[in-house]
Amino acid sequence: MKLSHLLYILLFIGFGNSEFCHAQKKINIEYTGFLTFDEDKYPGAKILTRDDSQQVHIIHGGIHMWCDQAIHYGNEDFVEAYGNVIIKQGDTINMTSKYVEYSGISQLAFASGDVVLENPDSKISSDTLYFDKLKQQAFFRNGGHVQIDSSGTITSKIGRYYMDAKKYQFVEDVVLKSDSTVVNSNYFDFYDETKHAYLFGPSTITTPESVTYCEKGFYDTEAKIGYALKKAKIDYENRTVEGDSLYFDNNTSFASATNNITVTDTLNKSIVRGHYAEVFKEKDSMFITKRALAITVQQKDSIYIHADTLMVTGKPEKRITRAFRNARLFKSDMSAKADSIHSNQETGLTQLINISKFDNDDAFSVKRKPILWNIENQMTGDTIHLKSNPKTEKLDSLIVFDNAFIISKDTLDAGYNQINGKKLVGLFDDENELYQVDIIKNAQSIYYFRNDENELVGIDKSKSGSITIFIVDREIEEVRKINQIDGNIYPESKYPKNEKLLKGFDWRDDERPRSVEDLFKDDPPLVLPIIKGLEDYVPQEDFVDDDLMERIKKADEAAKPNAKEKSKASRNLPKKLNTKGKKEKVYPKSVLDNQE
Repeated sequence: MKLSHLLYILLFIGFGNSEFCHAQKKINIEYTGFLTFDEDKYPGAKILTRDDSQQVHIIHGGIHMWCDQAIHYGNEDFVEAYGNVIIKQGDTINMTSKYVEYSGISQLAFASGDVVLENPDSKISSDTLYFDKLKQQAFFRNGGHVQIDSSGTITSKIGRYYMDAKKYQFVEDVVLKSDSTVVNSNYFDFYDETKHAYLFGPSTITTPESVTYCEKGFYDTEAKIGYALKKAKIDYENRTVEGDSLYFDNNTSFASATNNITVTDTLNKSIVRGHYAEVFKEKDSMFITKRALAITVQQKDSIYIHADTLMVTGKPEKRITRAFRNARLFKSDMSAKADSIHSNQETGLTQLINISKFDNDDAFSVKRKPILWNIENQMTGDTIHLKSNPKTEKLDSLIVFDNAFIISKDTLDAGYNQINGKKLVGLFDDENELYQVDIIKNAQSIYYFRNDENELVGIDKSKSGSITIFIVDREIEEVRKINQIDGNIYPESKYPKNEKLLKGFDWRDDERPRSVEDLFKDDPPLVLPIIKGLEDYVPQEDFVDDDLMERIKKADEAAKPNAKEKSKASRNLPKKLNTKGKKEKVYPKSVLDNQE
């Protein structure tokens, strides 16, 4: 045994039996190579230095510390360790740094200089780090970097590790990087074992396929799935999904949304709204239900489509919108109803389709027949097609297939102008108004003729091979009958009352949507689910709390420093966090004087 080591043991024996009995509760010097003193520089301290065989070895309550040199203040039970400092606690904690201060009374360690703290699942790196042995917590205040196995790395300005719970709590400028995923947040809780992250405050999750934003969220960093709440939205290139609650799977670029949903297609200038949606980015498709509404934004007049369920598929330039069950369409000069509506973005073709499972004679089937209103004209048929120019956004033509029927009220409500036939073709002018209508094959008509004074001249009823109608200023200007079979013009008084309506007449003006709100008037009451899940953020308590301050106070009292020297146990305490709305704690003045 070296002489210096022997002298150190003799000094301990010299303190008496009482001091020796309590030695195991204090910092214990297990090994030192050289023992020296420097009362001018380190009054009341022992200077411990390693030798060629090994470092200085210090033990306290399950913690082992090694260093090249240590200054041990026995009366304060305090040690300063310099050079290649290593601290180990069982198989769970391994910390290295250039410098460490440790108080055996407060059980608080302060490390600085290339600090690295490792546990089985992660590694913390920082310029300075605090370790509370009693509470098993580590804390950094001036920036840190954490390596989390397969989950990547996390950096933040403030970080805290709860070793028993295996939980990290990061604050301010938090960034997680994993493979091609980057997560940014203000407040970020992370659990070591599950690799689950909880995000609070303005947060984003960025991948090559999407950017997810929320102000409260959950993310499984291994499974790459999560939930976004509070101002939640996901950007998929040209499509943005917003809702009260969003579930997302970054493996498949899938998202589902609940309550107050808006899906915006920036390329096609369309918006879809509802209260439940699923989006499949890789398949360029989505469906939305619960008050589903699709809006095609145009410069002069947007088009609104509502149905029980909406489905949007295809690449942006070839996008198709399908509305299923009780579909309705509205624009300022036109509205429609059908069982289903299909709209093709590329061709400009919109189809109003009849329900197929009912027979034509079925009363319900008649009610479900597609119907279109343009200005004062009502048109029905088994199927209706609207053709528009995708570039100019103007209507081009209208085709009604099978059982075509057009009805308009006489200007003075004397009756109804009616034309029916096999097929109807309508042409629109530049103002999206019908100017010509052709009824093709087996045409029948009832028309109320009026003179320039708007006096009723007579009622025309006829049958023809086909009929062409010319419309000017929203009124019928001329009716041309081709291959007329029969027909008569009757004075109103002599017109047979039982022949004023053609077979299949069904005036459905009360069903006509006259506003966007009318699209929903027959919908059942909407009951939205209550969104549950993530708890509100719990602000990080001060690392230096009441319990730790009480321990530091005891360390200060035990030290009894002279007036010229500060207590060592409290000289490097971290400043308190400025937590909004949190009452500042009042610490003893003797302690606060020793804070940096």
